[in-house]
Amino acid sequence: MLDRFSAQAAQYARYRIDYPPALYEFLLAHTSHRERAWDCATGNGQVAAVLAEHFEHVAATDISEAQLAQAPQRATITYQVSPAERTPFPATSVDLITVAQAVHWFDAAAFNQEVRRVARPGATVAEWGYGLVQVHETIDPLVRQFYAGTMRPYWDENRWHIDDEYARIPFPFEAVQHAHFQVRRQWSAEWFLNYLRTWSSVVQYEKQHGQDPVLLIADELTARWGPAEREIVFPVFLRLGRVE
Repeated sequence: MLDRFSAQAAQYARYRIDYPPALYEFLLAHTSHRERAWDCATGNGQVAAVLAEHFEHVAATDISEAQLAQAPQRATITYQVSPAERTPFPATSVDLITVAQAVHWFDAAAFNQEVRRVARPGATVAEWGYGLVQVHETIDPLVRQFYAGTMRPYWDENRWHIDDEYARIPFPFEAVQHAHFQVRRQWSAEWFLNYLRTWSSVVQYEKQHGQDPVLLIADELTARWGPAEREIVFPVFLRLGRVE
């Protein structure tokens, strides 16, 4: 189990994006029953909190106690420390399984086996993530070089599954569908730099070298950004299937 986000749990909760209503509308339109959902690798619980508005109960799991400590408390959500591949849930007990920006960290075969164990017949499983942020033609090359150049030695190999939208991760379910969405936000340069500090590669760099690698591009990025907020765009990809 790789835990790459406990160290920056508070920053993660503040500076990471949430997901658009259109994604949840798509998800719910393909979910027949809404008694119990499992949000796997829930992190700070943002997806679980939305699902709780539509399901009688949401079970939310993560391997990071620090991340779960940031999660919103709801009467219909139960948070538990648990790996994705081995949960305490009874068999055939879940109507929906969601994984946001995390399935690339799992043992895919073991996780898919656990999904089949806990899913009720006809349950929905949905996995999604988001690619590299887009800002402006004057800024994007700087961010790409930081992402794929400076930070490359500090990313786990799992990270590159994001770049090909999970194409190499098995998804052995029925009636598979794919969808794309966008998350648009207005951010200052300072906010953007703090978002970069939530990257697992940045944390790994800091552990190895004792300094913040974001400072390597902070001055140049801030100069290109200017004093005003800019619109930033995250491309979100999703795949959804049915567990028979």
